[in-house]
Amino acid sequence: MEIKLVSPFDAHLHLRDGDLLKTAAPISARAFAGAIAMPNLTPPIASLEAANAYKARILAHCGEPFELVAAIYLTPALAARDLEGVKIVKLYPIGVTTGAESGVTDIDRYDRLFGAMSDRGAILSVHGETNGEVLAREAQFAPIYENLAKRYPRLKIVMEHISSIALVNLLDRYENLFATITLHHLLYTLDDLLGGRLNPHLFCKPIVKTAADRGALRKLAFAAHPKVSFGSDSAPHLRAAKEGASGAAGVFSAPVLLPALAELFEAHSALGALQAFVSDNARRIYGVAPAEKIVTLIKRPTIVPDEIGGVVPLLAGETIAWSLA
Repeated sequence: MEIKLVSPFDAHLHLRDGDLLKTAAPISARAFAGAIAMPNLTPPIASLEAANAYKARILAHCGEPFELVAAIYLTPALAARDLEGVKIVKLYPIGVTTGAESGVTDIDRYDRLFGAMSDRGAILSVHGETNGEVLAREAQFAPIYENLAKRYPRLKIVMEHISSIALVNLLDRYENLFATITLHHLLYTLDDLLGGRLNPHLFCKPIVKTAADRGALRKLAFAAHPKVSFGSDSAPHLRAAKEGASGAAGVFSAPVLLPALAELFEAHSALGALQAFVSDNARRIYGVAPAEKIVTLIKRPTIVPDEIGGVVPLLAGETIAWSLA
């Protein structure tokens, strides 16, 4: 048995820089036709010039054609005049995740910028969490999403890596709200992270939540909801950074994404929705047109390596029922 996917697109990808970039870029380029690269480096990718330079560094390690969109980090220095050629602006509330030290403290100060983005058709991508109690952070951000959606009805807003019922319920209330969903939020709950022994390689932000939250996400994904696209949020950290006294947030899922998604969708009789979830919806929502790339998955077990380039991948040491051809 095999599945042929046309031009899979990862709408939320962290590729890092330096040695980690050399490890991560070819893995994603092999399985996907393109991706949106997140800008939370140190220093952040905060201008079109920096984004183009970062894009060139990524593509130098891909080894094959790869349609890449490099998002711009929202900082106080970003102005309407800087939006020429910019497709995606990423909003990080300050301190909520890796690389958010330069994030936003007062969203209202960007009124003119958001208006200009609406006029230009630029997309606002948002890591929607507060700094409150960890399981409630995403739900606490819901009123901010609602305020943005109401104030800027022509601004396309993407709620990144949604993980809670609160944001699932918000999705269809506003025409200009969209969302991405990760593999790890479809697979795991808080019990998998720390119900038995702590598994630092499942620690991410937003944190995996309850079975009810996961069920709501699965309902969207298995129906290929037209306002939802797949965004892996794959985020490599070296083993020492994950397993140390202060474990870094991020799940390195890139090496297993499509086989693991095929296994999950097959188990829930939803393989017919996989093409739209991993490709068609993103191409329509973001207006991207990567070159046609047929990625074939074969029903053949594969054992996930324990480590790749010093990074522990998702499902390390486990067997997946599907493989990339």
